[in-house]
Amino acid sequence: MKSLTGISPREFARRRRQLMRMAGDDAILILPAAPERVRSHDTYYPYRQDSDFWYLSGFPEPEAVLVLVPGRKHGECLLFCRERDAERESWDGARAGQEGAVDDYGMDDAFPIEDLDEILPGLLEGRTRVYYHFGRDAEFDLKLIGWVNRVRAQVRHGAQPPHEFLELGHLLHEMRLFKSKDEVRLMQRAADIGMRAHLAAMRAARAGVPEYVLQAEVERVFRAEDACPAYASIVGAGANACVLHYVANRAAARDGELVLIDAGAEYRGYASDITRTFPVNGRFSKEQRALHDLVGAAQAAALAQARPGVPYEAGHDAAVETLTEGLLRLGLLKGRLEKNIAEGHYKRFYRHKTGHWLGLDVHDVGEYRIDGESRLLEPGMVYTIEPGLYVAADDTRVAAKWRGIGIRIEDDVLITDDGHRVLTAALARSADEIEAVMAEAT
Repeated sequence: MKSLTGISPREFARRRRQLMRMAGDDAILILPAAPERVRSHDTYYPYRQDSDFWYLSGFPEPEAVLVLVPGRKHGECLLFCRERDAERESWDGARAGQEGAVDDYGMDDAFPIEDLDEILPGLLEGRTRVYYHFGRDAEFDLKLIGWVNRVRAQVRHGAQPPHEFLELGHLLHEMRLFKSKDEVRLMQRAADIGMRAHLAAMRAARAGVPEYVLQAEVERVFRAEDACPAYASIVGAGANACVLHYVANRAAARDGELVLIDAGAEYRGYASDITRTFPVNGRFSKEQRALHDLVGAAQAAALAQARPGVPYEAGHDAAVETLTEGLLRLGLLKGRLEKNIAEGHYKRFYRHKTGHWLGLDVHDVGEYRIDGESRLLEPGMVYTIEPGLYVAADDTRVAAKWRGIGIRIEDDVLITDDGHRVLTAALARSADEIEAVMAEAT
C-alpha cells in the first residue's frame, strides 16, 4: 500500500517531525481522516482522504485518527485505525490494520479505532495545547470536547487538562505551501496527464460535438493514466464558456463557437488545473482571435512576475492592466486606463483573480497575505496563472460580434530559485499553436 502514495515513508516522517517541532513538546495534534460520504441511499462517493491527513501519513483509509504527541517516550506518532477483518475485506478491499500502520506507514504505534475513546483522554492529560481543525467535523468536535472534559473532571485528583486550543492549519498549511522535490515530481505527472487529456479533447472536436463527449475524452485519458478528475470538469461551448463554474456539459458545440475546457487530473493526491479555449471547427474568427491573443498577453504579463521576492498579487495586477488596456483598444471599454482600473470597469469582462495555490487541493492551502500585505513568492510555491475574458451573450453595450465569447488560459507554475517553471508549458497555448494541433487531427 505504501507504494501507492508516490511519497517515501521517510518524507512523511520528516513532515510529522517538522510539524511537532513547530508545535512544541507540550502540545498534542489530532487529525481525523475524512469520513465516507453517502451519494444516495446505500451508495457512497468514491473515497478521498482528507488532504492534511494524507500529507502527514499517506494513509488511505477512512475511520482513522492520527495523533501526534511530541516528546512522548513511548512513541510520538500514533494511528487509530480499523482492525483487519476478513469478512469486511472480502467486500470492501484490504485494510492495513495496526500492524500495517506501523510496518507500512511508519507509525510508532497503532490502536483499533474503537479504542480511541478509552485512550485519547490519557494522551490529552498533561498537554498544554491542542492543535486541531475545529469546525470541520461537528461530530468529532463534540467528541474532542467530551474527552477534554473527562480530563478536566479529574483536576482534583491532579490531572492537568489542556487549556489552549489552536487552529492546526496555522502551522500545517504553511508547510504544505512549499512543495518538496517528490511533490513537484507528482505534480508534474498530474500536469502531464492533464495536458494529454486536453490534447485528446482538441483532437476530438468537431462541429456538433456534445460537451459531454469532450468531457469523456478528457476523463478517459485521466483514468487510462491511473488518475482521476481533480474537480468537476468544465466543458463550455459558446456562451456557456462565460459561466465560470459551468458543469452541466450537455450542450452541443456549434460550428464557429469556441469551447472552453477547464479540467485537471489528480495523481496520487496531487492536482493539476489547466484551461484551454479552442475553436470547435479548428479556426478562430477575427474577434475570437483578438480576445484570445489579449488573454494570452495578460497571462504573459502575469508570468513575468513569477519569481522569488515578487508580491503574489503583482501577477494579478499585471494581468488586469494588460486586459484593461486591450479592452480599451478593442472598444469594449471606454475612457482612461487608470480610471477603468481604479473603478473596476474591467470586471464586466474579468470577474475572478488570476490564480490560486495548487497542490493536494485544487485551491490549495496557504495564506495569500501576511500582516495585511501580499506575501512574496518563494521557491517551492506552486500556483495557477489563469486570466480570462467573458463577454455575456446578452451584453447589448458591446457590438454583437463580441457577444457570447468566453476565453480562459490557465497554466500551473512552480517558483524556482531563479524564476519559475511552467509545469504545463508543453500544451498548445497560442491561437496559432492550437490551430496547428487541430489541423493535425483533421
